[in-house]
Amino acid sequence: MILFLAARPVTAPPVRPTAPSAPGARPPTRPRPGARTPRRRTPRRRLLAPYRRIFAPPGTRAFTAANLLARLPMGMLSVSAVLMIAGSRGSYALAGAVTATGLAATALVGPLTARLVDRHGQARVAVPATVLAALGSLSLLLCVRYDAPAWTLFASYAATATTPNTGGMSRARWAHLFRDDPAALHTANSFEQSADELCFMLGPVLATFLCTTLFPEAGTAVAVTLLLTGVLLFAAQRRTEPPVTPRPSPASSAFPRPSRPRSPLRLPGLPPLLLTFLATGAIFGSLEVVTLAYADDRGVRSAAGALLALQAAGSCTAGLLYGLLRPANRPGHPSHRFRLCVAAMAALMLLPLLAARTGNLTALACALLLAGMATAPTMVTGMGLIQSRTPAAQLNEGMTLAVTALLSGIAAGSAAGGWAVDHLSGTARSPLLGPALAYAVPATAAALALALTLITARTRSTAGPADPA
Repeated sequence: MILFLAARPVTAPPVRPTAPSAPGARPPTRPRPGARTPRRRTPRRRLLAPYRRIFAPPGTRAFTAANLLARLPMGMLSVSAVLMIAGSRGSYALAGAVTATGLAATALVGPLTARLVDRHGQARVAVPATVLAALGSLSLLLCVRYDAPAWTLFASYAATATTPNTGGMSRARWAHLFRDDPAALHTANSFEQSADELCFMLGPVLATFLCTTLFPEAGTAVAVTLLLTGVLLFAAQRRTEPPVTPRPSPASSAFPRPSRPRSPLRLPGLPPLLLTFLATGAIFGSLEVVTLAYADDRGVRSAAGALLALQAAGSCTAGLLYGLLRPANRPGHPSHRFRLCVAAMAALMLLPLLAARTGNLTALACALLLAGMATAPTMVTGMGLIQSRTPAAQLNEGMTLAVTALLSGIAAGSAAGGWAVDHLSGTARSPLLGPALAYAVPATAAALALALTLITARTRSTAGPADPA
């Protein structure tokens, strides 16, 4: 670049002829020597303008960097636990049971933690909840290290259920900052979904590298350190923290006994969205298990991580590009856009099934890359609908319920994908049978998500006018 600039000839710009000025008109002013001329916006700068805009408010870059540091362990902890337990106890069944217990505990405790965050603030709740979760992970590490009884592994990993939903807290900050700017909020939500995909793409790779290169407990130790550091730095960014909505007291209220806010599960339009998120989680869980089994069946087990990384990379790229679009603010348009995204996801999830039947890994890699491109837009639009249908005082709880639905779907999808692989792996080595046919599980889950979305839309249209979301 320096040689290119040095080789350019230094010539004066051509002087354009100017039209004769009218009588009495002031001559055009020339720029002063040394004055800065306005920089012309290149196509690249115009393309990235929406993302430059959301990071313009003070404090947004600081809390985003801290949140990414705290979010990376979300893709490390479960993989590290499986590798650590299976490496020391020699049982993948025990490792899977322990992580499943932690997942079930998170599904129960996660919404309660988010409710406390909504009532008392992010900093006051997230820090002690993270400390308790970190102690649970360290207890698991020590129990594995010193060969404690198996029940202590379950108890220790269940204690990690208090880990706060760091992605939900970050989305809550964006929702507060851009509460009057739907276009900027759409871009911020797209960035958050791409960040989720990036963390879940890099987390397992980092955990596997640490556990296999250093020692089995290294992945858990590094993940706990990153989680504690990230949450502490995130909680320290107080100027971007959304304010806590004050609860009415009996003395200041006109009613002697104020009514408690309804649970987000009872809000109109939210339970159908959660069912769609449940089916979407089943896509993720089954796709991971089936891809691992397919690569193992083809004798290239080491390529499974790269195949899954391509799916996450496609989703991450699509999320960033989706954030550049300007969503329409017409009533009912987000719901219509969500149905289109789910339909695209259901159609693209057929590609891995078709590619796997050919037995070509390159075709499967391309199919997974394309299938992932519909995931992030669906999640971004769905999270936007949850934000619009949930009161600001319960925003963290509403988004945590969505994450809980996803985690439950991932668990169910993993079980369904494993069942399909076990019952089809004993068949012939034909590409039409065996683990390749198990790709029908994520395709079926995507079709179920589309059916739920269409049924819900028809029910809402017959029940009354569509909501303003």
